[in-house]
Amino acid sequence: MNDTAWQTGGPIIDGGPVWLTASFVLIGLGILFALFILAWGTRLAKRRQQAREALDERGELAHGTAPEQRVVESAPPPVAPTPPPVAPAPPVAPPPIADVPVMAPPAAPEPEPEAEPAPLADEPIAAAAPLDAAPASLAASGPAPAAAGEDQLTRMKGVGPKLAEKLNALGVTSFAQIAALSPAEAEALDAQLGTFQGRMQRDRWIEQAGFLARGDQAGYEAVFGKL
Repeated sequence: MNDTAWQTGGPIIDGGPVWLTASFVLIGLGILFALFILAWGTRLAKRRQQAREALDERGELAHGTAPEQRVVESAPPPVAPTPPPVAPAPPVAPPPIADVPVMAPPAAPEPEPEAEPAPLADEPIAAAAPLDAAPASLAASGPAPAAAGEDQLTRMKGVGPKLAEKLNALGVTSFAQIAALSPAEAEALDAQLGTFQGRMQRDRWIEQAGFLARGDQAGYEAVFGKL
């Protein structure tokens, strides 16, 4: 009877429920097998997950140390770039060397200020000082014989070698002669100086000669500057 039940699709048990057929039993067995496989697979998945978590924990420790090693390995590169900025600094030194020769030329023209009589030329004040004059015309040659010895007339400011020669040619050879000139005599002598005319009043020769004739160097330097 069971064979006929399998073949006909009727109940596999005589007198059993109508739904209890062979196909239903097979379906039920299949479902049970599927549930077993799912349960087994879930259990395996949990075990694998646990194993992975354990490996991940170990792996995180390994990964945690690796970055530190990488940082240590990457540290040397920044040390290398620092030397390059030090190298460009030396090239800046050469420019100041070029500036030194430029300063040398101005030193050469400085000797020219030897002709310092000019500043004294701006003081034509004391020219009209002593006006106690006695009349005399061309008596410029008069003072010449009074000179016992010759003085270095170039010691007076504004009197150069050429002008000193001109004065000597006119008979004026000492400071005492120039200091003793009256206004009229001084004017007559000045008229004979040619291109040097006007220097006597402008450079205050009579006043300068007075200090030098007396040997009063301190008084001279106080008024006219260092000899």
